[in-house]
Amino acid sequence: MKIHLTSVFVDDQAKALRFYTEILGFVKKYDVPLGPDARWLTVVSPEEPGGTELLLEPSGHPAVKPYRDRLVGDGIPLAQFAVADVRAEYERLRGLGVVFTQEPTDMGPVTTAVFDDTCGNLIQIATQPPAPE
Repeated sequence: MKIHLTSVFVDDQAKALRFYTEILGFVKKYDVPLGPDARWLTVVSPEEPGGTELLLEPSGHPAVKPYRDRLVGDGIPLAQFAVADVRAEYERLRGLGVVFTQEPTDMGPVTTAVFDDTCGNLIQIATQPPAPE
């Protein structure tokens, strides 16, 4: 078994697509209309185009708003993305106007930072040390 798809709820799919592709660097994989107000819209890492897809899912369900409001209010990221160097990615993203709620922080062997994805979510980036040989 493996993870094939996961999702983040977004307020505006077009805005989310721009942020996740133009700012974060993901690549659009699927964009299928699902009626007048929604699309099956996924992105993938350019490093793994056949890897796990991230669905930019419309946030219209009534349970989404209180769920996300509580997560954001408590400072809890909805998702985590791996990066080679959190500090370098933090500087790159800040230079593109991304707002961080947590600057790079060393947490034992892992370094993390948290940013606002402009679509209603907090996202964490993390760098882990290489696996022992």
